[in-house]
Amino acid sequence: MQLLPFKSLRAKFAIVVALAVLVLTCIFGSVIGASAISRHKEQTGHQLVEYAASMIDRLDRDMHSRSKELSVLSALEALRNPANVGEARSLLNDLNAQFPSYSWIGLTDAQGTVVASTGRLLEGVSIAHRPVFMEGQDKTFVGDVHEAVMLAKLLPNPSGEAMKFVDISMPVQDKAGHFIGVLATHLSWQWAAEIGRTMFEPLKNSLPGLEFLVISKDGTVLLGPKHLIGKPNEAGIAHNSETRWSVSQWEDGKTYVVGAAESKGIDGYPGLGWSVVTRQPAEVAFAEANGLRAEILLWGSMLSIAFAVLGWFVAGVITGPLNRIAEAATLLSEGADVDIPLVKGSIEVEKLSMVIRHLVESLTQKKGQLALIKGVAYRDTVTGLPNRAALENYVKNIENEPGQQPAFGVLCLDLDGFKPVNDCFGHAVGDALLHAVGQRLSTTVRDGDIAVRHGGDEFVLLLRLRAGESLANVQSAAQRIITKLAEPVLLAGEVIRVGCSIGGALWTEGDFTDALGKADEALYGAKRAGKSQAQFHEPTELTNNLVSETESVKD
Repeated sequence: MQLLPFKSLRAKFAIVVALAVLVLTCIFGSVIGASAISRHKEQTGHQLVEYAASMIDRLDRDMHSRSKELSVLSALEALRNPANVGEARSLLNDLNAQFPSYSWIGLTDAQGTVVASTGRLLEGVSIAHRPVFMEGQDKTFVGDVHEAVMLAKLLPNPSGEAMKFVDISMPVQDKAGHFIGVLATHLSWQWAAEIGRTMFEPLKNSLPGLEFLVISKDGTVLLGPKHLIGKPNEAGIAHNSETRWSVSQWEDGKTYVVGAAESKGIDGYPGLGWSVVTRQPAEVAFAEANGLRAEILLWGSMLSIAFAVLGWFVAGVITGPLNRIAEAATLLSEGADVDIPLVKGSIEVEKLSMVIRHLVESLTQKKGQLALIKGVAYRDTVTGLPNRAALENYVKNIENEPGQQPAFGVLCLDLDGFKPVNDCFGHAVGDALLHAVGQRLSTTVRDGDIAVRHGGDEFVLLLRLRAGESLANVQSAAQRIITKLAEPVLLAGEVIRVGCSIGGALWTEGDFTDALGKADEALYGAKRAGKSQAQFHEPTELTNNLVSETESVKD
């Protein structure tokens, strides 16, 4: 019998090895990948925090430097003398040329009217109610990012985008220390954007997708991707929070590694409370770790295939001898005359082949003994015919045939004149006579029929009814048997004659015992009628119909 490929030990061994390697690879790949992502996440987070801290420090330092520059400027004589307006204007224009990030610088009088400015913008205009004047009368004032609508209309704006400024202002005093005006500036917010580009553009090679956001004290995005400017901060960085990093999902549905740092001021400059947030898409940040995991899984899959092939060949070496033993056992079961091979190799397989070989030899011997015992058990030793046990076994097999009705003629036969022969010539001659009767009965039955010594000088015959046969055929067979047994037998130099009486019946329904009983009653009727004749239990019309139906089924 050919084994299915995946049911063989060899295939199972190869599959188990491949699965074991694949499972271990998946486990190690997942663990190593998760560990790599965790380490990379922390490393990237700290990097982003450092970059955010660097930029916020740069912003603070630049704002501090600008305020220091204006402090020096406000102390110059040209600005402290109201009569030197032209000289003051020239000085302001020179400063603007040196530092283009100053979009506008102006000097006001004590009432808040601009008396000198860069490009003469807003000269003669009062800014007395603007924070840049009001807050700058007593101390240095640094204002948060805002839009200056009036000034934006006067300044060139090639980009067309809304212009934003940071205010820096401080009081101007004469030599006597009296307040005479305010030095005010609008610092272009593009300066901060330029700082961001300068710092972060080179970093994008090592951190692809890197972005930064500058967030105001009230949590509004001042600088960053265009679609986020002016919107509330999504990073969840609380005001006055400690520098930190996190992995979070933003409103665009993407997950980012985020680092943040808040302005702390510098050298007495308190800062504006800005925060800088740096972020990188998580899928980009963890691409290397995910690639490592994918590479591990790929190599694991390849190794599992390689180990499956190796396992297949190793299993072949192991199962080859077992297959030879199995093939020999299969041939034995089919009746072939083969021996179980003695396989050399591993101790276990060699021992197994020896044990199976001895087992088969033992079973073969016992099978022969059982067959001999079974033959003796079912055979009458005197006549050579089957005995009563054989008849019972034969009948049981017929009755167990599913969906089949019996169709037999049953003959009960008893020898006439056997007892005198036994008394006159002895039991040895009597047994020889019974043996001769058994041989003659064997010649009168066909294939599929059975002649049985039922006990003493009584015999039972089961004659299978063929297609078209009926009780008449059974009666004809009975007459042939009577004629055959009436022939003389030469035993111990004597010519011995015996006869027989026969009773018959049909077995087409019910139990065999009933049919045998009817045939036995017919036998006693034949004995009473004068012996050496046959009588039969006449079947009913129903029985005849059953016989016909049975024959039709057989046809």
